[in-house]
Amino acid sequence: MPGMRIRIMALTAVALTAAGCGQLPPAPLASETTAPPSAPSTSAPSPSASASATSGGEDTRPALATVQGTVEPNYKAELVGLNRVGGKHLIVQLRLSTSTDKPLHWQAPLADPMRPLKWRWPSGIAVLDAPAHRWLMPYKPADGECLCSDTDRDDLKPIIDPGESLTVYAVLPAPSGNPATTTIVTPIGPPMVDVPISDDPPVPPPGQQLPDADASQVETVSHLIETPSQSLDRTEETTDDGADLKVSLSSDVLFALNKATLTSRARTVLAKAAKLIDTSADTTIEVDGHADSSGTDAINEPLSRRRAEAVRQALTQLITRDQVTFKANGYGSRRPLYSNSSDEGRRRNRRVTITFAKPAPAEVPATGTTASPLPEGEGTTATVRAKGVPFDLKVTAFRRMPGDLGLLRYTITNRGDGKAWYHDLNWADDWNAFKYHAATNIQVTDPAARRLYRPARVIVAKGEEPGTYCACTNTSGVALSAMNFEPGETKEFWSLYALPAQADALTVKVATWRALQVPLS
Repeated sequence: MPGMRIRIMALTAVALTAAGCGQLPPAPLASETTAPPSAPSTSAPSPSASASATSGGEDTRPALATVQGTVEPNYKAELVGLNRVGGKHLIVQLRLSTSTDKPLHWQAPLADPMRPLKWRWPSGIAVLDAPAHRWLMPYKPADGECLCSDTDRDDLKPIIDPGESLTVYAVLPAPSGNPATTTIVTPIGPPMVDVPISDDPPVPPPGQQLPDADASQVETVSHLIETPSQSLDRTEETTDDGADLKVSLSSDVLFALNKATLTSRARTVLAKAAKLIDTSADTTIEVDGHADSSGTDAINEPLSRRRAEAVRQALTQLITRDQVTFKANGYGSRRPLYSNSSDEGRRRNRRVTITFAKPAPAEVPATGTTASPLPEGEGTTATVRAKGVPFDLKVTAFRRMPGDLGLLRYTITNRGDGKAWYHDLNWADDWNAFKYHAATNIQVTDPAARRLYRPARVIVAKGEEPGTYCACTNTSGVALSAMNFEPGETKEFWSLYALPAQADALTVKVATWRALQVPLS
């Protein structure tokens, strides 16, 4: 497939037990070396703070939250420990088991899909810091890859037999703002939302020691989350990273071909952008012109600069705030947002992008710590046939989160008589904007505001696999079979979106199913 690599890794016993380098030395217990945080506890002690794991190897702590696997439905992960240490670190502990009579190969599905690491670490455990729009990963120690359980060092079995369990941990940065709850994300299945954080000393898993992050030289691994949306008339698309808005205006609307003079339609589009700038506290606004890959640099560079300057001059007249400075730049075709291999990609790359601090969010009604299930009925279910096989869709939850984010959860069921694939979930019109395949083909629309929202993007800026990843169910690499269904099998998927502040219901279009009207919780 052009422009896309699909990772397919064989899940063999040899690969699962392969050892990597960078083994961490045994570390002292965090409870023995880390002083309690000076800040008061923001939540009552959770069950993980008072219960203990037995020394004989069985972890009997009650679960704070549970997730079942999407790719492997027998994969069960229970969150049994979530402890903030020293006010700035978070220790996450998952108890893994198989919910059927099949043995569970636990390592590969729990590995970080955004880093090509060995499968010896549960490196895919993450914290969604929603208010900060950050995807927080386990620390990377100076002498290893993951400050977490290590199958080599801790002598952990790569296979969990029926009736047994294994608890693993990861040490990550604590979410910003000292919250009472947070969201834990794994590659296994949908995120675990609003889980209470304990400020009590953590209880280590059976047979393992918890490292002291303050006593180790560690690198923070944190990825930016961007949420894209666009107007239904395709005149503008915006990305929100929690701190800044990037409003990209279509050059096809603003200008005639190869011209830098604003069209009559441009004033309406720029007036909307000016209103947004007026609600921002930012005093320095970036205006950047961009082109597609057609033409030459000798044409694209100066044309993009002149177009940025034309927009700058117009915005200066339209805004109502004083003491605002605009800076205009032209980048030609050097900074594409999308692949230039298609007409649609080239159209979206021809743009003028205005960047400024995000305005203060509008207040929305507070929601409880648990989402109510959506009502049964035509509004949240649909059926479609793929190559003659009937597949059912059911939206199970669409809930608000901090940071103007929303979490969509839905299930797909194979109603046919045989095993079948459903590939259409991969094929969004912007699928090649992502590093790898994922469940990107879901669009959320606010009909009242005439606005369309696409799945959030995790921006990996550095490391071995930099690029843009979907904040949604992964369907590549070891997760390739997420789209393969046994007869009667149901799998649960998820995706993250920006949400309009005042909407109480939105239109959700999942792949080839009909659009559904879904209430927000």
